[in-house]
Amino acid sequence: MAEKQHYMTLDGKAKIENELNELKTVRRKEVVENIKIARDFGDLSENAEYDAAKEEQAMVEGRIAQLEEMLRNAVIIQDDAADNSVVSIGKTVTFFIQEDNEDETYTIVGGAEADPFTGKISNESPIAKALLGRTVGDVVTVQTPGGDMIVEIKEIK
Repeated sequence: MAEKQHYMTLDGKAKIENELNELKTVRRKEVVENIKIARDFGDLSENAEYDAAKEEQAMVEGRIAQLEEMLRNAVIIQDDAADNSVVSIGKTVTFFIQEDNEDETYTIVGGAEADPFTGKISNESPIAKALLGRTVGDVVTVQTPGGDMIVEIKEIK
């Protein structure tokens, strides 16, 4: 089975690389030190500090593996400023929500960079999936957990 591709900007890739470096060079050492300290508390079978330190180690190692997999399968989003005719990953889309009678603007990014509070939505979100490949003026029905939402694409940049 092919591994999942992770779409990201160069900035997003740099952030992931920085987090990975921090985990490998700082957090790993801290966790190992916490395990050493916890061992000194005595019987490991009843040592809550040791269990917590081992659990933290598993979380750090899991995150390292996740970030390495994301970087291994990274697809860098190219900023094609010349073509704003079609909604694609990396584009900022303004659309009118008929039900709310208001405009919303989001940049479509890969899942690793998604942050709806700063206007970045994942290419795997219901809104992005419905908008991808569409053009200005298209009226699209977005299927969301809260029900269908009808939007009209106003601008792509």
